[in-house]
Amino acid sequence: MDQGITPLISIAMNEGLFTESFHSIESVSPLLLSLVVFVFGSVLGSFLNVCIVRLPNKESIVKPPSHCPNCKARIPFYDNIPLISYLFLCGRCRFCKERISPRYFFVELLTGILAVALLFRFGLSPAFFVNLVFVAALVVVSFIDLDAWIIPDLISLPGIGIGFLASVVQYPWPTDSLAIPPTPMSSFIGILIGGGFLWLVAIIYELFTGAEGMGGGDVKLLAMIGAFLGWPSILLTLFFGSLIGAAIGVVLMLKAGADAKHPIPFGPFLCLGAVIYLFFGREVVQFYLPAG
Repeated sequence: MDQGITPLISIAMNEGLFTESFHSIESVSPLLLSLVVFVFGSVLGSFLNVCIVRLPNKESIVKPPSHCPNCKARIPFYDNIPLISYLFLCGRCRFCKERISPRYFFVELLTGILAVALLFRFGLSPAFFVNLVFVAALVVVSFIDLDAWIIPDLISLPGIGIGFLASVVQYPWPTDSLAIPPTPMSSFIGILIGGGFLWLVAIIYELFTGAEGMGGGDVKLLAMIGAFLGWPSILLTLFFGSLIGAAIGVVLMLKAGADAKHPIPFGPFLCLGAVIYLFFGREVVQFYLPAG
């Protein structure tokens, strides 16, 4: 960063010029603030539903306006209120009465809950907004990968850049190796290790088995996770993701028979591992590697 700008930013931080507005907002009742953040998160979740449906089909997320996936009727604004409209309509289209996937409700609820969890984790700070963008990307990636078995480059590649940029912007703030957003160096190494490690695993697996074991989407996704969370996140994200994925794989095998094969996308489990690290990674690392 420009040496003429850095001291000015430091002075501004010391004088509280960047944080005064956040502190004034945080003086509002915690319950009211949590409710506002939940509503904001559920509205964001409504937009994420549009992305989940349209991005795999390479459709615009702006046009046409929201419409019923069955009869194509345009959804009026009063039927497009997050969570409430779904419950009021009993999960059915007002016009054709066809059932609407409960995923729409679940994504809105999940995004609202994640937004409140981020508020408790980071307060109403710049880190809150950075990581809200991050978890929103993870939600979109997870459901697209579950439905279409792809991880859109339109999410992961810009995500790598945004994660690294966030680390550069927050650099004047006091930080440490486990800080989120991470330092620029930690973010850069996280990108290299995240993408490089899975790429190497995929190459080795293909050499020994002759089959593709992991798609390029997973590689770019882990690079994005490294950009937002830093290099210490890579191992724990892979550990938690692999552990949960293996447990679900075993359950599916037991339900269908020991000889049945149930390939499942790895992206959602990487996303879940990243969310676990985002909220509990510092505590896990400090428990196993205490200072001193």
